[in-house]
Amino acid sequence: MRWDEFRTSSNVEDRRGIPGGAGGLGIGTIVVLGIIGWALGIDPRLLIGGAEMIANQGGYEQQQGKQGTPQDEMGRFAAAILGNTEDVWKTVLPQQANRQYKEPKLVLFSGATRSGCGAAQSAMGPFYCPLDQTVYLDLSFFQEMQQRFRAGGDFAYAYVIAHEVGHHVENQLDILPRVQARQQEVGATERNQLSVRVELMADCLAGVWAHHSNERWNSLEQGDIEKAIAAAQAIGDDRLQQQSQGRVVPDSFTHGSSEQRVRWLTTGLKTGQIQACDTFRASKL
Repeated sequence: MRWDEFRTSSNVEDRRGIPGGAGGLGIGTIVVLGIIGWALGIDPRLLIGGAEMIANQGGYEQQQGKQGTPQDEMGRFAAAILGNTEDVWKTVLPQQANRQYKEPKLVLFSGATRSGCGAAQSAMGPFYCPLDQTVYLDLSFFQEMQQRFRAGGDFAYAYVIAHEVGHHVENQLDILPRVQARQQEVGATERNQLSVRVELMADCLAGVWAHHSNERWNSLEQGDIEKAIAAAQAIGDDRLQQQSQGRVVPDSFTHGSSEQRVRWLTTGLKTGQIQACDTFRASKL
């Protein structure tokens, strides 16, 4: 992927090297909570974050890192991808949805940090917190993608960031608040189904970003799309559940199957249209 020519975003806070705070959860606890989450159909990040907050009773001071573009290559890469998503969505969102785009923030951290949604742990993976409109990312996740999931490459990593920014777009469209309110009213199965629709829409919106980025900056190189598809396949709920527990429980899916994630990412790539990403009106997920 040709990212060197992208404008780097200044909306980056680098907390790497800053301790995540006293207390915290051991890796064994995090793994157990993850397994419980999959079994019960609860997003494991909610369990981990809640347990971390209990483990660190009494509140905390908001951590502050270095503002602006990081100097290391992976930090600059993340800032460049964020900057390009800003440039794309500043144009696309007003044109296609009649909404002005408010830029999110990106926090880079190592191991653990704090978010507006509670504790953030590397084991939770990248995530978007709508309460502070910030994407949280431990860059070691990209190494895990390559080593554990055999899904590496710049565009695969960019897809991960763009997916989280896709959640920010959903927030700008008032989709996340409505979904979260509905999730408080329904049972576990429907709650998970709503989560799947949110995640698949974010996959599709990541594809919309890539479509317009390539159209304007000719950013994609040969093999990039295949790498992103491999990443989407590797992190499908069915494949992750099969690896972790030896069986697949569709009712507990929170992100969608490998086939669904690939299909919605591809839909965004092909169409470049927000409307094509409306998973809430789709007859087939």
